[in-house]
Amino acid sequence: MPSSPSSAEAPGRVVSGHGRRLVVEAGDGSRVLCHTRGKRSDAVVGDRVRWQASGDEGVIDEVLPRANLLYRQDDWKTKAFAANIDQLLVVVAAEPVFSESQLARALIAAAEAGIGARIVLNKRDLPAFAAAQVRLAPYLGFGVEVLAMALQKEPDDARARLAPLLTDRATLVLGPSGAGKSTLVNLMVADAKAQIGEISQALNTGRHTTTATQWYWLDDTRSAALIDSPGFQEFGLRHIEAGRLAALMPDIGAHASACRFYNCSHLHEPGCGVLAALTRGEIAESRYRIYREILAELSA
Repeated sequence: MPSSPSSAEAPGRVVSGHGRRLVVEAGDGSRVLCHTRGKRSDAVVGDRVRWQASGDEGVIDEVLPRANLLYRQDDWKTKAFAANIDQLLVVVAAEPVFSESQLARALIAAAEAGIGARIVLNKRDLPAFAAAQVRLAPYLGFGVEVLAMALQKEPDDARARLAPLLTDRATLVLGPSGAGKSTLVNLMVADAKAQIGEISQALNTGRHTTTATQWYWLDDTRSAALIDSPGFQEFGLRHIEAGRLAALMPDIGAHASACRFYNCSHLHEPGCGVLAALTRGEIAESRYRIYREILAELSA
């Protein structure tokens, strides 16, 4: 690990976050444990920050303007995943069976933040894979790329197909436990353990904290990165206005312009283009069910 810089006039990047303890990477690649001023931290992994050295550590003075921020919000708290990312990669698997609601929520949050997304469907070597493909067919239908892979069984194939998609981009990886998210990260990040070691050293801890989001560089030029975020059980979307939901679900929004009323909720109104499309089979029932579920939450 490079020695800590004596000064930090140039902006740094937050590469790991543990509450108010943030690891900032300086322009020379060194990583320093930093704290924020005050009790609350608004900085998240991926943020560009202005900071200054304070002994062996540092203090964050300012979070620079973000290109975007992906986060979830429920009735009690807001949880940020990462800032300044170029794309989202959602990893699901044939087994264990994934929650389509959680997948849809992640894609909606990405759409709200203006972040493109892809889906990795892992474990194509299992018998349950065909059923998982059927569940994801609607996503292919409205333009989301679904990459069928066997990350453990066919690592060379996965690496060859993923590498060009990750070039020159910062990619956030999300996925439920057991889907293969960690396998993907270890497959694509040759020195993942070394980078974790740098972060652990900066935090003065002896092991990787799995509850923390981590920024990994994929190349020596630091032009491509993977951001690994902890798993989650819930994905609240309380930060999204109920009236915006249809537009953030492409298959629903595509038919909303045919509604008789401009403020149609797509639940029961006469002349609703979405309900008509549902009747014609142009919207999957599972997707419409998710729309109703989330709309009820946002309207409560």
